[in-house]
Order: sequence, then C-alpha cells, then structure tokens
Amino acid sequence: MHPTPLYCAESARRDTAEQLASRFALPLVRQRPTDGYWLELGPERLELVTSAKHGAVYAEFVEGAARHRREQGGGRGQPVAKAVGLKGAKDLPRVVDATAGLGGDSFVLATLGCHVTMLERSPVAAALLADALERAARDPSTADIAARMTLVHANAIAWLAQQAALPRAERPDVVFVDPMFPDTDKKSAAAKKGMQAFQHVIGDDLDSAELLEAAIAAATGRVVVKRPQRGVAIEGVKPSVVLDGKSTRFDLYIIKALRPQDFADAD
Repeated sequence: MHPTPLYCAESARRDTAEQLASRFALPLVRQRPTDGYWLELGPERLELVTSAKHGAVYAEFVEGAARHRREQGGGRGQPVAKAVGLKGAKDLPRVVDATAGLGGDSFVLATLGCHVTMLERSPVAAALLADALERAARDPSTADIAARMTLVHANAIAWLAQQAALPRAERPDVVFVDPMFPDTDKKSAAAKKGMQAFQHVIGDDLDSAELLEAAIAAATGRVVVKRPQRGVAIEGVKPSVVLDGKSTRFDLYIIKALRPQDFADAD
C-alpha cells in the first residue's frame, strides 16, 4: 500500500504540515490530489479526505460527540469504564490503548482521570490523533484531559514486548485492545462510508492474536478487548469474563487468573 500523501491547504500552516510529514513519514505534496485518499491540513484541523462521496474523517476531542461524552457521558458507569475496572476503584489504572484509532475510548478514560498511552502504528491515524491532541491541549475545557493522553507512533506488539520486560511496577495496569476486523455487514456499509474509508486506509488488524498475547504479557491487571456484540473473539486465550452491552461487548482477560504465579511471587 502506497503512503498516504499530506496536502497543506492553508499556507499559514505550512510549518505544521512539514512537522507532521516529518514525524509520521508522510509524503508532503504541493497540489491537492484528484483521486484516492489523502490527508489535508486546513485552517482548523487535519482531515482524511477522498474524491469519493463521503465526508472527511478526523479525530476530535473538543467538540461534537467528545464534548457530549465529556459533559453527559455517565462517568464511571460507562461500559468502557466498567470494563477497565474504574467503577469503585480507589487508584486509577495506568492504561495503554494498543489500537488507538481515532482515540475515542482513550479520551473517555482520560476524561475520567486515567493516564492513557495511545499506541498507533498507522501514520495516518497517528497524524490525525496528534492534530486532535494539539487542538485539545489549546482549549481550556480539555487541556487537562489532553495532558493525560500520550501518543506513541509504534507497532503495539513490539512496544508491549518491551513493556513486558520491565519491572512490574513500571508496566501498564490495563491494556485496551479494539482490533479492526474486516466489515462483513453490508447493511451498515452505506451508513458508515466515512469510517469505511478510514478502515480502508488504516487496514485490518490481522495480527490481533499476536497482539492479545503481547498485551497479556505486558499488563499487570487485565486486558480488555472491545468487540461488536456478535463479533468473533480473538483466537487463542479464552476471556476470563465477558461484559455484554447493547451493541458492544468487552472480553476481559484477568491477569491474576491467567498468570497466578506472578502474584504468588509478589506475595
């Protein structure tokens, strides 16, 4: 797959475009492409756009759905918060979002006080996240949340392997995984054209079984896998607990049950 080009549509932001291109190894082009997909930096934000007939895709932590969830999301009672173990927790866990995507779940957890490391191997998704974080850091209503979110552009399997080699106290408490599988639901395709474009550019997570193994090796508390309600579980280790929701479920892998020897050694 060819690298996704970056086009700067706002001359005053040329320096920002050059920084993004350098950081994420994106080819910076001087003319707007006429077909395919490309990243476009405008006066307000960075977007993934295409010549096809659907809207732009971008990460957003200040307005829209992010603002609604920030102000009326339901606190620690939200399904993702329960899955990560926030409900009733005295100490907030250190969370690694191994498949950050557009950062929606990371933002919710950071809003609730968690420090979240967002891993993203796709240069396109990582660039969109970097742009959204920069905008959130400038806004007084989200600056403190953005300060709890750290973006790492890396392959999650390799990064987590490095974490697994660290002393227990330095490793993440929770690893969150939301793998992107091929979408076989034709009925949903028309309603999700923008996100399908994102998935086309980002690609499916075909190594999710290896990612789950790496996450279990690195986490000290639990691994949380987010799946569609009827989606297949990741092959390999069976979940310790399954939390069902209306359209989404969370498969939990409790480390104490999977690696009891680690806790016996700690005692």
